[in-house]
Amino acid sequence: MCRHLAYLGPPVALASLLLDPPHSLLRQSYAPADMRGGGTLNADGYGVGWYEPGARGPVRYRRAVPMWTDSSFTLLTQGVRSGAVLAAVRSATPGMPVMETASAPFTSGPWLFSLNGRVADWPGSLVPLAAQLPVTDLLTLDAPTDSAVLWALVRHRLADGQHPARVVAEVTAEVLRAAPGSRLNLLLTDGEQVVGTTVTHALSVRRDGCSVLIASEPTDTDPGWVPVPDGHLVVATAAAHDVYPIRTQEP
Repeated sequence: MCRHLAYLGPPVALASLLLDPPHSLLRQSYAPADMRGGGTLNADGYGVGWYEPGARGPVRYRRAVPMWTDSSFTLLTQGVRSGAVLAAVRSATPGMPVMETASAPFTSGPWLFSLNGRVADWPGSLVPLAAQLPVTDLLTLDAPTDSAVLWALVRHRLADGQHPARVVAEVTAEVLRAAPGSRLNLLLTDGEQVVGTTVTHALSVRRDGCSVLIASEPTDTDPGWVPVPDGHLVVATAAAHDVYPIRTQEP
């Protein structure tokens, strides 16, 4: 299983989110606390996306190496500040490639997207859903992985102007029907809001005044962390968040 997090709030150094906390995403890459989906490390790549004032879309940095081996990333995180961040470390599902373009976050326009999990019975289980996508979308996937196909399904509906919370809820529910037993923890952000899901894995939320942090595993021992119940969708801004059952969520 992968690990990921999203932050919205006042601008902070990337290091304060990803490297400095006692159970930071960096530590989760080599010493995760909850790998109930299998594996012991998140060493198959990582990525971070963030938003800068006035930019037309997010900036993204991805590598196909373990986070702890990239000294350049340490320097980067100390120099960059942002009020909206999505980052992930990857544990590749057996049989899927380890390559830079397979690492989250995926991006298009204002969006960043990440999957912590796997689609059961890949790839056959997703054939009916993938068949609904334009051929161009399939030919331009970032990588031949379940995460990339899920992102294509989400991205296609976002491009049609559908509400992001509804898109994530519906795609999650459809994939579960097509591939029962899947682990689907999705994160989606446009820098203003975050949408996340919990399906057979954990996600927790910590509010701190005018900021929100959503993560696969709490990054510290702050008592303010609240777990999102399994089978639910969380929709958050820097000021507030709400939680809905995935199959009945009505944004």
